[in-house]
Amino acid sequence: MTMHANLIAGEWVDAPNASENRNPSDLSDVVGLYAQGDAAQAGQAIDAAAAAFPAWSRSTPQQRFDILDAAGTEILARKEELGRLLSREEGKTLPEGIGETVRAGQIFKFFAGEALRIAGDRIDSTRPGVIAEATREPLGVVGLITPWNFPIAIPAWKLAPALAFGNCVVMKPADLVPGCAWALADILQRAGLPKGVFNLVMGRGSVVGEAILASPKVAAISFTGSVATGRHVARRCIEGEAMKKFQLEMGGKNPFVVLDDADLEVAANSALNGAFFSTGQRCTASSRLIVTEGIHDRFVEALTSKLKALKVDNALKEGTQIGPVVDQRQLDQDLDYIKVGQDEGAKLAWGGERLNRETEGFYLQPALFTETDNAMRINREEIFGPVASVIRVKDYDSALAVANDTQFGLSAGIATSSLKHAEHFKRNSQAGMVMVNLPTAGVDYHVPFGGRKNSSYGAREQGRYAVEFYTTVKTAYAMP
Repeated sequence: MTMHANLIAGEWVDAPNASENRNPSDLSDVVGLYAQGDAAQAGQAIDAAAAAFPAWSRSTPQQRFDILDAAGTEILARKEELGRLLSREEGKTLPEGIGETVRAGQIFKFFAGEALRIAGDRIDSTRPGVIAEATREPLGVVGLITPWNFPIAIPAWKLAPALAFGNCVVMKPADLVPGCAWALADILQRAGLPKGVFNLVMGRGSVVGEAILASPKVAAISFTGSVATGRHVARRCIEGEAMKKFQLEMGGKNPFVVLDDADLEVAANSALNGAFFSTGQRCTASSRLIVTEGIHDRFVEALTSKLKALKVDNALKEGTQIGPVVDQRQLDQDLDYIKVGQDEGAKLAWGGERLNRETEGFYLQPALFTETDNAMRINREEIFGPVASVIRVKDYDSALAVANDTQFGLSAGIATSSLKHAEHFKRNSQAGMVMVNLPTAGVDYHVPFGGRKNSSYGAREQGRYAVEFYTTVKTAYAMP
């Protein structure tokens, strides 16, 4: 089987080792062999990006537009092929894989336009005859460290703005899902990206990631992953002689509040989608379902009925609604938390069992806990799987207090027909994103993404707000 090599300075470079990329729906299906780079290759990629930066940072907005737009066009044209690749390596259902691929293509096209819209300000000085200008400039070499749960969308929403605003990039994708990142690199090559502007180094985070963090030639790091690793990234960025700018997207323990006046069908469908689709492997998943007393029993009955009807199977099989967990380690973690919940006294109302299907894979019946309280570990710690808990509360005020009682603050939702409660929740929810009568997971590509507390640090991702991270502001004065 041919090894998919790393991309360094515009050339495909073999690595000392390779790893098998296996399909979590069918462990006999090897998606491909992908390079496992080392610190030396990471250093070569960083050097290549630094060498390419002077010319790329002075490239025209039209040049950057043309390349990003061409990449977006190819991604959209190949959405079924790339969506199938995504579903094979990550385990999302095929419709979800295709949908994520479309989003990646849209992201590239959006930031193609943003390359043409980089603006500055001319400001009247307080001194007579002096002109003041504030302009935006690229940072330099940017390191991108991306997670496994969105193999093409998250690399796209980091990579596209970095390139649009004139930076050069070294990217290390998650070990579990190198295929989509490699495909992006291949597409950008064909789109005409100059050598060294984008470099892909696949490999272990402890090796490749650390080399990127350690290099004084890297000006900034954008990271998505766990809180523990995010804290490590932050420490490494502020150590050493060259302090790096950094952006962190980390965990979530997102609340979805259901009030007595909610439309029951809307509430149950929003909870089902937000908590369990994509196998619950979303940082925006609603893992805490906070339900007021008057609707609690009807909501649990409605949600349990919908859970029982879900089809859990091979991600590529038509009609599958929930695919497998991404790997054995994640499956073990999910099962461990299900046991923790039972040991804490929570009632396992449905699911939680390992499933067998026609093909060997990491299948788990989505689990719903009831009779829980917010102090339980299953309601404090991010599980990152198809596991959700129902927390019974008295009224709206109690629901808001429980929703905000968490170390995380990424996404929050509420189901209600009350404009008063909806508006109050939007204003007082301690989250970066708030949904009303919608799942907590699912955001547009042209609006800012990010949270508060331990969920996020630094400037927002996506939309026009991405310019805040990927550029620096320069103030210049002149006396004509």
